Amino acid sequence: MFERIVEIIREQLGLADMDITEDTSFKDDMGADSLDLYELVLAFEEEYGVELPVEDLENVNTVGDIMEFIKDQGIDA
Repeated sequence: MFERIVEIIREQLGLADMDITEDTSFKDDMGADSLDLYELVLAFEEEYGVELPVEDLENVNTVGDIMEFIKDQGIDA
């Protein structure tokens, strides 16, 4: 799952050369703004068939946070 999430992040944010870990912050490390995060959420929803409510976005700060959310939805791909 981690590898696919990183692949989606790199595609959406154009970060081909960045070293991305579970602790990498979307805002602080990747420089993602709210529109970037929204587009990422749409990509994750499409990839994994889950819905991330907008009000939950404030709890998603790192790559690990999005992985945990997807796992909590019963997806373990």
